[in-house]
Amino acid sequence: MGRGKPLKRSGAKRPELRRVLIYCEGECTERHYLTGLRSELSGLPVQVEVGPEHGVPTALVRAAVKHKERAPRSRQDRFTAYDEVWCVMDVEAPRPHPDLGPALTVARRNGIKVALSNPCFELWLLLHFREVRGYNTSDAAQRLLEQHEACGYRRDRKHLDFAPFRSAHPMAAARARALRAAAGRGHAENPWTDVDLLVDGLLDQARTARG
Repeated sequence: MGRGKPLKRSGAKRPELRRVLIYCEGECTERHYLTGLRSELSGLPVQVEVGPEHGVPTALVRAAVKHKERAPRSRQDRFTAYDEVWCVMDVEAPRPHPDLGPALTVARRNGIKVALSNPCFELWLLLHFREVRGYNTSDAAQRLLEQHEACGYRRDRKHLDFAPFRSAHPMAAARARALRAAAGRGHAENPWTDVDLLVDGLLDQARTARG
């Protein structure tokens, strides 16, 4: 018999992970949640940035656009482009932020994804603990979240412990989907959020990475 070709090692090649950049409007609450989530996603290339000029959606989106554009030339970003760039923003209530519409337009034109909450990010956090059906102002949503002491949230210091949110994500995501299904005016409805789409995407990547 002739000598056959050397056998190649078999085994599925692990899929390449997508690089994700997230800019968040809030200086504390959103950052604490997202960095806590990032710690759960070991090995994932996820970077959380707090944009400038807190409270101004257009400035936040423009900062994300600039970061997206400079990443391939930036040592800090390993000279590698991001596959997804997200901005996490609030609609605000009782008065919606007047800058939100222009910010969404800039995001759409530049391929920036947006995770929105009406009235605010605290709604997404609340959904981990309870259903939220009726209209809430931003202040009211923050006061409701403060009642759930396990998460350590306080309006005066915007602190947050991620641990209580870890196991409750599936329920929060289901509640967020139910709110969107019932909404007739998209993110203009209160309550409304699609932060779960961002989080689910990251968790799906984590499951892929871990096999």
